[in-house]
Amino acid sequence: MTTANDRPAGTALDLTPAPGAAPLPRMVLAQAGAEIRAMLRNGEQLLLTMIIPVLLLVGFSAAPLVNVGDGPRVDFMAPGVLALAVMSTAFTGQAIATGFERRYGVLKRLGATPLSRGGLMLAKTLAVIAVEAVQVVIIIGVALALGWRPGGSPLAALVLLLLGTAAFSGLGLLMAGTLRAEATLAGANLVYLLMLGCGGVVFPLSTFPDAMERVLELLPISALTGGLRSVLADGAGPPVAAMTVLAAWAAVSLLAASRTFRWE
Repeated sequence: MTTANDRPAGTALDLTPAPGAAPLPRMVLAQAGAEIRAMLRNGEQLLLTMIIPVLLLVGFSAAPLVNVGDGPRVDFMAPGVLALAVMSTAFTGQAIATGFERRYGVLKRLGATPLSRGGLMLAKTLAVIAVEAVQVVIIIGVALALGWRPGGSPLAALVLLLLGTAAFSGLGLLMAGTLRAEATLAGANLVYLLMLGCGGVVFPLSTFPDAMERVLELLPISALTGGLRSVLADGAGPPVAAMTVLAAWAAVSLLAASRTFRWE
């Protein structure tokens, strides 16, 4: 090991600062951690993403509030609640949080840091996926305790969840990047309630008129709920139709968000 006494006489110690940004992966992970902490500290968002889905799962599985056909009620409810959890985090929570970040200038200041805007969006995506992972573990644990015995392909279910995350993230960013924060807050909650009631989460789509049912099947929440239910409850193979609907929503919404999103 070389020490100060080992340097040749007259050689100065180089103490010149070497400023520079941290590597991109480190910056993205740091920002993702900050996003996750902000989500978990927000009581209203925590209620929306964690508590409401679990309460719906337990309540509608235990009590015959809605006719869901033959078989255990939890078999019908668990896939729908998983889809609702994805929507609550990727769409509703992200839209509201991002909308107010844009209003208060947080996005503008973050966009001026060494972390690029693309890196910021990647960090937000990682934060959403991390929260969803916690949601999925909790919901599956509660459903198993209620007697749920899922079947089918876990890989197909994972693909559906990722496609649903992409679709709802695109819609959330599209809303947050174009509307005022107050309008985003009202609109995101309204869409949440409408999709909860009309997306097959707690009420089977067959309860609606045939013409309306065919339209509702094209909603991203209906495609995600129906796809998860066919895989996890019915043991079917990969639901190509549901995956196609989700992929289309993801492509259109993310493209529209990238072209219309305003950072200020």
